[in-house]
Amino acid sequence: MRKFGNVLGIMGILCLIFAVPAWAQQAMPDPGKGGGMMGGRGGQMYDPKTVETISGEVVRVDQMAGMAAGVHLLLKTDKETLTVVVGPAAYLDQQKMKIAAGDKLEVRGSRVTRRQGPVIVAAELKKGGQVLKLRDNQGLPLWPPQGPGR
Repeated sequence: MRKFGNVLGIMGILCLIFAVPAWAQQAMPDPGKGGGMMGGRGGQMYDPKTVETISGEVVRVDQMAGMAAGVHLLLKTDKETLTVVVGPAAYLDQQKMKIAAGDKLEVRGSRVTRRQGPVIVAAELKKGGQVLKLRDNQGLPLWPPQGPGR
């Protein structure tokens, strides 16, 4: 019986060792799933040191699924084609500026690298004479908290 107790104790310790990293990963929002950059308040992926302004033509507008559905743009510049992370669809639907394929935009935002490669996390969009502010200078979203319980 004592051996069985020892085995159970070791199994319990092993479970804790393997469970802690899994819990930590769950606590970190996945930007590709509507967390982090879209619905979170912390601007986790925005880096004020990498802010730049780019101009180009919108190739595609994608609405990403997740707890807080987010909008991404595919923007073709003179040098490259980049994904631009904009913000929650619900917030953008309330704005006067509407974005569609073929629109010419100027985007000010933070260039960050994700698994898929470089992206721009937009702080401000300019289309013609319209300006849409999305984040403050630290990258904190200007929209209200998104998701359940917020």
